[in-house]
Amino acid sequence: MGIEVVVEGLTMSFGKQNIWQDVTLTLPAGEVSVMLGPSGTGKTVFLKSLIGLLKPQKGRVLINGVDMVSSPERDIYETRKLFGLMFQDGALFGSMTLFDNIAFPLREHTRKRESEIRRIVMERIDLVGLLGAEGKLPGEISGGMRKRAGLARALVLDPQIVLCDEPDSGLDPVRTAYLSQLLIDLNARIDATMLIVTHNLDIAATVPDNMGMFFRRNLVTFGPREVLLTSDEPVVTQFLAGRREGPIGMSEEKDAALLAAELDNPAGRPALPRAIVPQLEPSPGLPPRAAVARRRERVLGMLDRLPHAAQAAIRDTYARDAAYTLPQRTRITGSGS
Repeated sequence: MGIEVVVEGLTMSFGKQNIWQDVTLTLPAGEVSVMLGPSGTGKTVFLKSLIGLLKPQKGRVLINGVDMVSSPERDIYETRKLFGLMFQDGALFGSMTLFDNIAFPLREHTRKRESEIRRIVMERIDLVGLLGAEGKLPGEISGGMRKRAGLARALVLDPQIVLCDEPDSGLDPVRTAYLSQLLIDLNARIDATMLIVTHNLDIAATVPDNMGMFFRRNLVTFGPREVLLTSDEPVVTQFLAGRREGPIGMSEEKDAALLAAELDNPAGRPALPRAIVPQLEPSPGLPPRAAVARRRERVLGMLDRLPHAAQAAIRDTYARDAAYTLPQRTRITGSGS
């Protein structure tokens, strides 16, 4: 099973430029989380901070008792082996075949025999649907195939935490849909804790158990997917609707006068968030995601503390599961109650 990642009061600046401040959240063990936000809000910086590649000025990132910000470098290095990182562009070596690219972490960080390396690499190649392409160079395959090869490389060390930095960038809608299903299938197979940074609303709507969003150097929200998808925060509704009207401008933040003018104009008010669509399920033949039952117990335990719209959406979600009965204090009396 994956490992819980606890982030407490994280603040990151580059010189005088504050990237984000006082970020506090928990990535639940084995669940899939998505982080949204306009370009330039520090989502990739956040991923690199979790793995200890960048050092925030304040706060902690706790993984198995190790603080990835301030623990001894030896402990951070060992804990980093728990991670698999899928980079935005695949980050493949252009002169190596896909097989050698995927085998690289095993050859660098383990003493496994070449026969064992081949077995592991071919398993991961099969897992991401690239059998037959292992002898090709990155320049000889499509962008979508390079993404999958990057994901296979992230998995060869059996990570318990998988970080994906904009896995959909450069992909068409069909390949993005395949990738979304691949991520869910992957979670069903290995039960790893997963965090996906993306701008893609289809991935955000169908893949995660939990969602968060960065804006204006702050974490707007993080929690069960229903909280963000039913939020009436203007920045959230604008982002989910993909509209120009709202707090987000071309350079992230809008001029106050322009924003005030939009708010005074009823026609310019952001639309409500899209309807909540069902979360993807594993492909036929795969086991159920173990995270689903854990997530249900966890979310129902916090239900009374969530916004009313999110509570209703969660009740509707679990009302569709006829085999499950809610505890008495949250028992369903109607589809929207």
